[in-house]
Amino acid sequence: MSFTLQVHDRVADIGRKAWDACASSSGDPFLSFDFLDACEASGSAVPQQGWAGRHLSLRDPEGNVRGVMPLWLKGHSQGEYVFDHSWADAYQRAGGRYYPKLLSAVPFTPVTGPRFLAHPDADAATVRQALLQGAIALTERLGVSSLHVNFPTEDDWTAMGEAGLLQRQDMQYVWRNDGYATFDAFLAALSANRRKTIRRERREAQAGLDIRVLTGPDITDAHWDAFFAFYMDTGARKWGRPYLTRDFFTRLGATMADRIALVMAFRDGIAIAGALNLIGRDALYGRQWGALEEVPFLHFELCYYQAIEFAISRGLSRVEAGAQGEHKIARGYLPSPVYSAHYIADPALREPVARYLDGERPAVAAEIEAMTADLSPFRKRE
Repeated sequence: MSFTLQVHDRVADIGRKAWDACASSSGDPFLSFDFLDACEASGSAVPQQGWAGRHLSLRDPEGNVRGVMPLWLKGHSQGEYVFDHSWADAYQRAGGRYYPKLLSAVPFTPVTGPRFLAHPDADAATVRQALLQGAIALTERLGVSSLHVNFPTEDDWTAMGEAGLLQRQDMQYVWRNDGYATFDAFLAALSANRRKTIRRERREAQAGLDIRVLTGPDITDAHWDAFFAFYMDTGARKWGRPYLTRDFFTRLGATMADRIALVMAFRDGIAIAGALNLIGRDALYGRQWGALEEVPFLHFELCYYQAIEFAISRGLSRVEAGAQGEHKIARGYLPSPVYSAHYIADPALREPVARYLDGERPAVAAEIEAMTADLSPFRKRE
């Protein structure tokens, strides 16, 4: 079958029905039309912020959409969580022009998921091949330095490696549900010292606070106002420029409330801290967090322990708590590989990056193995 590839400035130009027909089978809330449209329509991921949509749709001879790919023309490397700043610096010092570049990812969201989204009536491998070829052709047509596919599935990553893209591996920390019926059942799987420490942390974090997990219609505009204040405070202190606008959270609440778990801590009826999670088909995804009051261990309580309790109550298989943070291991979140793939047009940059990645991949794999063996809080099984 012959396909026609089209490039779109916004996911709205493809439309909710066509986009979700391709994306919904993944169960990934970040790939939904509503999430991506909220990023664009709210002014969070727009050309003025360095995120210019170049989304791909693949159409059959009758004009039906058979595949889509989220794709952005990026003017920087902010909000990606796969760090290529050193590549950009080296290329630009050598006289090259690294930006703009093309990026397939979800804005500001280091969550693994498919990047080549196929309609159920289409052959997934064929759609993946056509979209990847189209993205490479667009890279060359635009004359940009590179194409990057961040946080793909392992299957997509393997296929891109076979197609000649450079493969990179990193790690994140994931809690996995081993059939626990309760939080105490999870604690029982840990060493005695870790159980004692976590119970103490929870007691201290919860003292004098009312902690609630809100979802669906229980989330109000007042909750979003409070959470946005937390988000802005954390963003200003950590990286200087928060990415998401207040309108983004309004849109998220209006269209995806049933896929949100908003953990809020109140003191005397006033919200002082919160953590935002999105609910997937089989996972809970921790995203932003913030607090206007310093409380010992409150970050661990809202972001990790409450997330575990929620996942157990919903029968979810895992909690993905985002990028970085070796301290997560002691709370039951073990290192797990994540991936990216890179097409670099200029051999003068591609070859040294390839050599670097050939050394980085086994080092990361060895680090994951060593950290799991040496730092895991779980009791040793005989």
